[in-house]
Amino acid sequence: MINYSLKCSNKHSFDSWFQSADAFEKLQNAGMVTCAICGSTQVTKAIMAPRVNTASAPAPMAQPNGAPETAQKPLQEPPHPAQQALKDFKAHMEKNADYVGSDFVQEARDMHYGLTPERAIYGEAKATEAKKLVEEGIPVAPLPFDPKRKTN
Repeated sequence: MINYSLKCSNKHSFDSWFQSADAFEKLQNAGMVTCAICGSTQVTKAIMAPRVNTASAPAPMAQPNGAPETAQKPLQEPPHPAQQALKDFKAHMEKNADYVGSDFVQEARDMHYGLTPERAIYGEAKATEAKKLVEEGIPVAPLPFDPKRKTN
């Protein structure tokens, strides 16, 4: 099998595999090689870089002018202070507050009106529900993260 880089008369470039160089010539002469983009049958081989398979691994490239090799960058940089603060805040909330999920609105109301003891809670509410809580004088705020139980 041989892989050719091809181009058509409309200057579209694409690759295709052929059983051999002779097979490509026969198919091209029969008008059976068509552009993968526009369907033109006027297709020719494009200039390709040769690919040479070797049995051994390639030698490392020398640095110009004896320059020292630069240290590789770590895959992950240390977190930005804001990212670390957000991570710490999330951990604090998960440790010190109760996740009430979709019961958040009712739980917040019950605490506000003295039906249940006050405690730190977090959960989920639609924007319209949160707005109604604020209108009732119940303090709520959106959290800048998804609850641990809601992430995949």
